[in-house]
Amino acid sequence: MRSLDSLLQDVVQPESVQFIDQSKIEWHKVKRTRYFCYQRFRYEYPGPIRNLRQRLMVVPADAYRDQRVCDYKLIVTPTPVTISHTIDRFGNRIYELEIPFVERDATFDILTTVERTSLINDPPRISPRQVRLFLNPTKLTSPDDHIANIARELHDKSRDDYKLAEQISDWVYNRMRYGAGATGVKTPAAEALVTGQGLCQDYAHLMITICREAGLPARYVSGHLLGEGGSHAWVEVLLPSESNGQLEVLGFDPTNQRRPNLKYITVATGRDYRDVPPTSGSFTAPYKGCLTFSKKAGLTFVEYLNGDIVRST
Repeated sequence: MRSLDSLLQDVVQPESVQFIDQSKIEWHKVKRTRYFCYQRFRYEYPGPIRNLRQRLMVVPADAYRDQRVCDYKLIVTPTPVTISHTIDRFGNRIYELEIPFVERDATFDILTTVERTSLINDPPRISPRQVRLFLNPTKLTSPDDHIANIARELHDKSRDDYKLAEQISDWVYNRMRYGAGATGVKTPAAEALVTGQGLCQDYAHLMITICREAGLPARYVSGHLLGEGGSHAWVEVLLPSESNGQLEVLGFDPTNQRRPNLKYITVATGRDYRDVPPTSGSFTAPYKGCLTFSKKAGLTFVEYLNGDIVRST
């Protein structure tokens, strides 16, 4: 595997990083994978700004179930005066930066190497108190009468909680139409359902809303899906395991009507999007800034169950 310092040389030309063609991978035979992800968030301003306070949630936790962070690096231009690193109550990694003066633009480059394995399935470390948090409605996941009726109908048709979660995911996929422009990250699930169109966060919020109304604890997941240009959102439903009584986490991607697999990388989890925005902050100036985002991500290493290994060139 190339070192992170070596990969860092490609930041100015991220297109030069070569990846394994994921379409040729026999995913059902994969034991271990490694991914490299480069992201750039760039803010441009009409003039100088002061007192920039930036919050970033862009690097995954060190470990999340079968996912491990191998390396990561955050590069900030201009150089911040202070950087603090904290872990929130959901286990997400958060960076908070302060830059007293920015001439015209601020850039945040994030390089991350993540590994996943199909042979590890660590039980989630979630307290009963946190489970209750994922049952309560939020501003973006508050049901209206229509959603309450849907939750009741799906609940009455299902044989068990797993089947109920699956039916809710399928219902959202079939009811919504994917498309930009009709909603934003602040659009509540009930409004998105009336619109009938949205992006992955709308699909996730709608599924979470129905799940919670039907009595299933569910949380919002923000991360990456191989082959997608931007970030992606999906849902995890938290259910007691019938075999050992421990909590079981079941992932669902209602946008694509499938269960998340090794192509998915988790960055953060929360009650809804408001808990996990990748970037947010404030500054002092009489005008607004403009954010542009770019990403390059892909496979750099694959190990099959039979020991065969594929590496990027």
